[in-house]
Amino acid sequence: MPESKMKFIEAFFEGTLWNSRFVILSAVIGSLIAGFVIFYMATVDVYFLFQHAVHYADASLSDEARKALHDSTVSHIVEVVDGYLLATVMLIFSLGLYELFISDIDQAHGSKASSKILVINNLDDLKGRLAKVILMIMIVTLFEEALHMKLETPLDLVYLGASILLIALALYFSHAAEHGISQGTAEHDEPEASEEHGH
Repeated sequence: MPESKMKFIEAFFEGTLWNSRFVILSAVIGSLIAGFVIFYMATVDVYFLFQHAVHYADASLSDEARKALHDSTVSHIVEVVDGYLLATVMLIFSLGLYELFISDIDQAHGSKASSKILVINNLDDLKGRLAKVILMIMIVTLFEEALHMKLETPLDLVYLGASILLIALALYFSHAAEHGISQGTAEHDEPEASEEHGH
């Protein structure tokens, strides 16, 4: 087979492989739509939550009914926060996939108003940002379950305390890991800056 034909086949095959990354657009668009749907559902929940909360000041309500309304409202607020966090996960995931596989988002990198969480440089960045939001969802879910938890025995109180301790440890290690990475990056950048000044 002539060498020119082999190069053509190689170039065609490599181009096909490279352009196959555009299949990620289906996940990008799907995640974005899912995020919008969850944002919509959480916002509708806020609307109906406000309608129910208006009756909290009703003088005809008994103490038991007012307390039930209070507990129900707090529980629904936690569910709304959970919904918004989940929608945020989908949004970060969608933008992260686009930046990793398709192209950089120029508006995100060039705008001072853009949040750092939306700038994804590599897969570790995407995993780290998703992990932080998922951890927050787990914390909110634990809080929601704790609101409905009935402490009937001392062991139940131990379980609740242990779960709070585990969440605190998760937050501590997440914070420590973030600062460790930031410090390592800063130390790596300093020698490069010194070399530039030396030249």
